[in-house]
Amino acid sequence: MQRYIEKAVLELEKVLQDQCDETCEGTVNVVTLKQNLIPETTAAGLADVFKALGDPTRVKIIYTLLQTELCVHDLTVVLDMGQSAISHQLRYLRNLRIVKRRKVGKTVFYSLDDEHIEQIFVQMLQHIKHV
Repeated sequence: MQRYIEKAVLELEKVLQDQCDETCEGTVNVVTLKQNLIPETTAAGLADVFKALGDPTRVKIIYTLLQTELCVHDLTVVLDMGQSAISHQLRYLRNLRIVKRRKVGKTVFYSLDDEHIEQIFVQMLQHIKHV
């Protein structure tokens, strides 16, 4: 019972640390910040990109395409997955404009859509590796 109480007290202290004191009147002009808030559609689009990056399979696809353009077959070999699973993930990434496709005859090649995706991905990799 004592451990339960100690744990509850620690949790309450953590919550209180993340809140302003009751006498806090703020430190900046929040009205200006509120007026300049990111539009809802932009925030939703950005969240969708980060959600796409939240899936390990899609991260592996992006990482692989960061190195070179590949056809679907090559991606299935590299990732050791079925073609339908890879195609499903590529369609998801294409709908978010993270990857693009190029068709040559019957072969479809995929690459990253633009340098922004590459920059975001590389920055996040550096962030994760930074200790």
